[in-house]
Amino acid sequence: MATDRTFLLVDGNNIIHAWPELKDLHLRGKGLAHERLKHLLGGYQDVSGERVVLVFDGRNERMESQPNRDEHEVQVFYSDSSHTADDIIERLSAKYAKRYRLTVATNDLAEQSMVHSLGADVISSDGLRLHLENTAGVMDDWINRYRRDSEIR
Repeated sequence: MATDRTFLLVDGNNIIHAWPELKDLHLRGKGLAHERLKHLLGGYQDVSGERVVLVFDGRNERMESQPNRDEHEVQVFYSDSSHTADDIIERLSAKYAKRYRLTVATNDLAEQSMVHSLGADVISSDGLRLHLENTAGVMDDWINRYRRDSEIR
């Protein structure tokens, strides 16, 4: 039985390589693109109320989530050398897609098919970009209304 709680799982490296501005940052330094994507998704999470989980291939790092992370921050997982981000996304989808509304953002067609079969919704990198842009527009509207209301008082 699914609840009203929603989660967005993001295949981090897949999105970085799909968005030219993030790919350019990645070429300048791997951490730059990771941090920019995390920042963008954090803004989305703050406005949408949807919990965001960002998954990266760690390559030779042990799989971990951020210890002592603030519950309002985007949760980030890095795979260890024996797993991929796809493995983590599939495991999380299998565990949580039946209990929560879960959406996976990736352009990987095989991954899309797998997580969809597990009960998760799927969006492409372009779909994720639209989600972020629409949410930013909602936030801009809210700020403009707040400013107008404050001026009236």
